[in-house]
Amino acid sequence: MSMDAEVKEERPSRGADYLTGIRGKIAIAVYLVVINGFLLIVYKGPIYKVAVRACFLGFTFGCGLLVSLTETTWTHFGWYMCSLSFFHYSEYLVTAMINPHSLSLDSFLLNHSLEYNVAALSSWVEFTVEILLLPDLKQWRWLSLMGLLMVMCGECLRKWAMLTAGSNFNHIVQNEKAQSHVLVTTGVYSYFRHPSYVGWFYWSIGTQVVLCNPVCVLGYTLASWRFFFRERIEEEELSLILFFGEEYMQYKRKVATGLPFIEGISFI
Repeated sequence: MSMDAEVKEERPSRGADYLTGIRGKIAIAVYLVVINGFLLIVYKGPIYKVAVRACFLGFTFGCGLLVSLTETTWTHFGWYMCSLSFFHYSEYLVTAMINPHSLSLDSFLLNHSLEYNVAALSSWVEFTVEILLLPDLKQWRWLSLMGLLMVMCGECLRKWAMLTAGSNFNHIVQNEKAQSHVLVTTGVYSYFRHPSYVGWFYWSIGTQVVLCNPVCVLGYTLASWRFFFRERIEEEELSLILFFGEEYMQYKRKVATGLPFIEGISFI
């Protein structure tokens, strides 16, 4: 019985072992070369740049799914890979649906900012260091599941906000009012003034809860709250007040931002 149990415990990890082994690395390298060559033949110019990024994100999602299906200490990292790749791919896809005129390679948000890239790298480093030195810390499955729920709720809220805003949504804060701009106050915007930021805020924290990264959970929360969302909301609301005047001021008084302790721009 004990031998059978040991065999059963070893089997689930073979998928992850294959990916990290020599054969797995060779297979991944060959796959990437073949796919990249195929895309070069089929697509040219800007379309190729879009295709190769979409393919990379799909590949990352697939690898994350394989890791997720294995019972190893890296299972939660597979959930994270799926969450991260889906977020970036869906940002481009939804933008293409609602506001194709603003669509660009930047719509993937892969090169969002130096701070964003540093934050992502920090989370990978923390996870790797802790899984080597404190492996038991990564075994809190209930906590990772809670983080996964945060990720899914945050993702859904953000995409709901994008779809509701339609062509009014843009990844870049607009300083000039277009003729098509209208103040959206219905749907999810009747609950939060900045639902896309609310979704992104809890999504980002959720990714670190999935990884059981205590340092990055705290770091992401404080950094995103203080240095991104608070400043960006004030900048965006200044433009909205210039665009819509008293109409936005009335909306601002009735509906909260949705983010904790962030009231938006104040003229007091």
